[in-house]
Amino acid sequence: METIIQISQFIMSLSLLIVLHELGHFIPAKLFKTKVEKFYLFFDWPFSLFKRKFGDTEYGVGILPLGGYVKIAGMIDESMDQEQLNKKPEEWEFRSKPTWQRLIIMVGGVTVNLILGFLIYMMILFVWGKTTLSNKDLTLGLEPSTVVQKIGFQSGDQIISVDGKKLDNILDINKYLFLRPIKSVDVKHLNGQTEQILIPENLGKKMFESGEMIAFSPAFAAIIDSVIPNSPASKAGFMPNDKILSINGLEVLKWSDFKEEMVDESRNITLVYERNMLKDTIQFASDDNGKIGVYPKIPSISFNNQKLGFTASIKEGFSYGYWTLSDYISQFKYVFTKKGATQLGGFGSIGSLFPTRWDWQIFWSMTALLSIILAFMNILPIPALDGGHVMFLIYEMIAGKPPSDQFLTRAQVVGMVLLFSLLIYANGMDLYRFISG
Repeated sequence: METIIQISQFIMSLSLLIVLHELGHFIPAKLFKTKVEKFYLFFDWPFSLFKRKFGDTEYGVGILPLGGYVKIAGMIDESMDQEQLNKKPEEWEFRSKPTWQRLIIMVGGVTVNLILGFLIYMMILFVWGKTTLSNKDLTLGLEPSTVVQKIGFQSGDQIISVDGKKLDNILDINKYLFLRPIKSVDVKHLNGQTEQILIPENLGKKMFESGEMIAFSPAFAAIIDSVIPNSPASKAGFMPNDKILSINGLEVLKWSDFKEEMVDESRNITLVYERNMLKDTIQFASDDNGKIGVYPKIPSISFNNQKLGFTASIKEGFSYGYWTLSDYISQFKYVFTKKGATQLGGFGSIGSLFPTRWDWQIFWSMTALLSIILAFMNILPIPALDGGHVMFLIYEMIAGKPPSDQFLTRAQVVGMVLLFSLLIYANGMDLYRFISG
């Protein structure tokens, strides 16, 4: 049942985005009196599940859920309809329209998806408010990854500001460091001292290459969640919820303190712990690998919610949409690396981002994100995508004449082969990860 709910949300979101994207092409085409022969949700190859004709246009739902399309008369597109192109252009065909009208028709889908993403974010903030998390909510501060420790961050740090700006959600520091061109971060160390840490330009690349895309995680107390049977800790009598206070006389405030001290200690250990408000001491030995056999209790984070008015929702929703697009473009460059190529995912990866229970806030958040991604991907200057058509139209406006139909047809074929190859690869990676676990 949970899988069905997850798939249902994905299909509903994808269908909404496809229909609105195609309407972005359909409406201006109709306004400019251009004949639209087909309007389809999903592809009708090898057949359609439903179709009905109204006026000049056949509306339908295809069997192949890989997108959707509108077939505009007199246009070289994925239908590869050469018969019509061999005839004399009619006034109602795409190729007979002025360049500026054809350009508006082609950017219509991307424009709709972009506006839709921004509007959904505004709606989400107005209905549900925004999530906040302050330093006060993380009493033990933040735990830095190895990469950011090298530039000066320390265990227990509190983030004061980023380039002089305070963060609504302290954990947003992760995407700032990984994706955004920030110059400095002001922090307060555990000893009470404040410091401005300068951020190297290539920090995001180092984080990606190391696999440490999450620079900070909340620090938490050294409380035991579970004990491995027959381990040194089990034999010594440790139990879940025991809180470690010190190891060989060294105070332990956080789980990271405990891990750090364990690395440096010999096999003989003296631990002071607290159980049911009572302190006790145990002396025992770790195993040959310096482990005692316990897992930490990781607490859930209590986020706060701040309600926003109508005007504030519009302003912050626009900002959120802008940075969502900017962050996606920033991380897109990693796709062209060897490691990035192995992390590509298809429909399975995208569908797994939806929750296994119906949650309207998450549904709309994912729909807004996918809408913005769809807008960006479609405007890429690749033949067979909207951006490819736009590229050739801009060439026509500059050169004063369009590329030949033969060239456009060949470019369309190359683009489709490239896109389907990428689609097969991405979904193949999903299948590989599923099989390999």
